[in-house]
Amino acid sequence: MKKWMIALLILPITVEAQSKRKLRIAAEKEQALTQNNLQKHVQYLADDKLEGRRTGTVGEKLAMEYLVKQYQILGIEPKGAEGYVQEFEINEGLQIEPSTFLKVNGKQLTLNEDFFPVAFSANASIKGSPAIALSETNQPWFKDLKEILEENKNNPHFDVEETIKKITKEAAAKKATAILLFNSSALVDNVQFNKNDKSTQLPIPVIFVSKKGMQQYFADAAATIQLELFVSLNNKVRKARNVVAFINNNAPNTVILGAHYDHLGFGEDKNALDAVNEVHNGADDNASGTAALLELARKLKKQSPQSNNYLLMHFSGEELGLMGSKYWLENPTTTISSNYMINMDMVGRYDTARKLTIGGYGTSPEWGNAIPTLAKNLSYKIDSAGTGPSDHASFYRKDIPVLFFFTGSHPDYHKATDDWDKINYKGINDIVNLVYNIVASTDNKGKIAFTKTREQQMGRSTRFTVSLGVIPDYGYTGTGMRIDGASAGKLAEKIGLKAGDILLQLGDYKFVDVNSYMQSLSKFKKGDKTKLIYKRGSEEISVELEF
Repeated sequence: MKKWMIALLILPITVEAQSKRKLRIAAEKEQALTQNNLQKHVQYLADDKLEGRRTGTVGEKLAMEYLVKQYQILGIEPKGAEGYVQEFEINEGLQIEPSTFLKVNGKQLTLNEDFFPVAFSANASIKGSPAIALSETNQPWFKDLKEILEENKNNPHFDVEETIKKITKEAAAKKATAILLFNSSALVDNVQFNKNDKSTQLPIPVIFVSKKGMQQYFADAAATIQLELFVSLNNKVRKARNVVAFINNNAPNTVILGAHYDHLGFGEDKNALDAVNEVHNGADDNASGTAALLELARKLKKQSPQSNNYLLMHFSGEELGLMGSKYWLENPTTTISSNYMINMDMVGRYDTARKLTIGGYGTSPEWGNAIPTLAKNLSYKIDSAGTGPSDHASFYRKDIPVLFFFTGSHPDYHKATDDWDKINYKGINDIVNLVYNIVASTDNKGKIAFTKTREQQMGRSTRFTVSLGVIPDYGYTGTGMRIDGASAGKLAEKIGLKAGDILLQLGDYKFVDVNSYMQSLSKFKKGDKTKLIYKRGSEEISVELEF
């Protein structure tokens, strides 16, 4: 009798122990599966055969096809414009082909250093024997802009491009075969290559020769030289592709989970940090975040909290300026009520020394309630800003709460050495689990509140001592630099700049795009007073400022 009583007392304890053991084994199996999948995804995406997944290339398309296949295997429905895919164009504008050259007496000048063609130059091949001081028929002509610049230095309506066009048309009418411009004065000429220029090509080639080029190759103005010139300009458009999938719980709100999958290719876009013309595999940036999103999708498909739907988006064009996320927001492939957005970018190098950064912490009060408890076993730091150099910034600017997961920069960032074998797959696993738990913990909160935060600004680096505090719109394809916003409390906000304004000129320096804006900014130091000219709608506005 006593034995039976003892057995009955022990039975529940044994059953509970077995149950816990089964749960532990199941959890260990799930962790192992996730970690193996993460490595499999990263190894494929960061393989040399994908050639760095540069936006609009065969390698990017291979990555896109891989992602589509994974969602098909998982049984998650497509939500792109065509199946899982949303195609969009990257208009690179006019490009100077590498075949463009200028030779003087058999010596070749360096493109973009000694000379460059202007955007409205004719495409042509020219040979001649000109003298710099003469303007002979059927020969290239030289034109010093010095006198014109001095005559117009106080003329606010002077347009150097229109002046060059007039000079060139008059020269062509007198049978000049090309125009080579230079500036022997100390005045700012603002002659630059504007890739967004949509002017009609002039009848003859137009070249600008730098001061260095003039000094080295055209020092004797009376000399007759042997000159060969070839100009090739082409407008380039790339096809890029977002991948979009959807877990539909028929809920009123949708959580957006994203990661970009493009990278640098061979560094053709000049955004690599090494000079090596090798494939940049981007294992951390951002095969790691892409793999994490695939595994998060698998977990949510297997067992998702039911009070939200889940939109899973892999963006392209991020490395070119968040182009894929901006395009989707302007051209959504589905109608949703957005709850919040979580972005994973470079999550592959976590360890206790290199903490996990959780950005967007200040974009909703809910994050302060959930994250400290859920992330207590991780080494992390927080960043309140909703902006930053990744796709969550596009959603934050639409007043959507965001979170950004990032394990920090490292010596392999934007280099050919960012390979799959340097990734901490257990670390990504921990981050995937954290994101899943955040999603689960907010499931019963309804649509969470949005809070405006400080803006991260551009223009602070070792090259710059001043900043306006603006966020550039990298997708803008017009002349000037359109901005997405002004940083709170910074100079741009104080002088009244707003999202959509197009910045055109700082002091004497005109700019045609983000790069030339940065070059203009580098001319100033703290305490300098100058004038900013910008366009709002059809109105051109001038404002005085002090850095």
